[in-house]
Amino acid sequence: MPEIRLQKWLSAAGVASRRKAEEIIADGRVSINGVVVTELGAKANTASDVVSVDGKAVEIEQKKVYIMLHKPEGVVTTVTDPYGRPTVMDLVSAETRLYPVGRLDLDTSGILLMTNDGEWAQKLAHPKHEIKKMYVVVVKGVPTAECLRKLRQGVLIDGKKTAPAQVRLLEQISITETKLQNSKLTITIHEGRNHQVRNMCEVVGHKVVSLKRVEIGGILLGTLPKGDWRHLTPKEVKSIIGQKIKKKRK
Repeated sequence: MPEIRLQKWLSAAGVASRRKAEEIIADGRVSINGVVVTELGAKANTASDVVSVDGKAVEIEQKKVYIMLHKPEGVVTTVTDPYGRPTVMDLVSAETRLYPVGRLDLDTSGILLMTNDGEWAQKLAHPKHEIKKMYVVVVKGVPTAECLRKLRQGVLIDGKKTAPAQVRLLEQISITETKLQNSKLTITIHEGRNHQVRNMCEVVGHKVVSLKRVEIGGILLGTLPKGDWRHLTPKEVKSIIGQKIKKKRK
């Protein structure tokens, strides 16, 4: 984690010039994590420490970073994991600390966005903005037209009906060993309920074999290899900011 001298921190935060910052430190007006520091050589960690002047926290204006990760199965979408499982943080190397926006289940792969921009993350994750997310789903069996209709119109999960979804049957996959068939579909939703796509499919009688998210708000996973990540383009970042909130009909 990057550490910098206190006077550089105060200067970068716009509190004072470095020379003036040295006077502020020497006067005992600066603290790190609540402990007053008067040494001019003292350093603070930009990722974990809280620096305050006269009791008020001062933050360095960090460059906004936006990345896309192709999350593999078996990786948890958390910053840390108490069970020692690999997390998405293990796959990303960035100069600033990033946080995942939303989540993907342990057994689900696909596009996961990460950032240090809280406002952008809130826009992406808040249900009222109805940001669309597309999944490629392989299910056991072949859904009937009636099953597809139910998925499109919404099904009951825990007593609450899901919002209408876009559902398309892509292909039927033969399993020669058992003479059974699986099916591949795309399902596009804008809600974010736990295990939603898996539960939707099981409600209509088709257990999910594999699940992959391939799009969020018009940002496509594309050919990014599993486990790799890349920075979003300015156009992709703005595409989320520019998403219009749908007005509910009265």
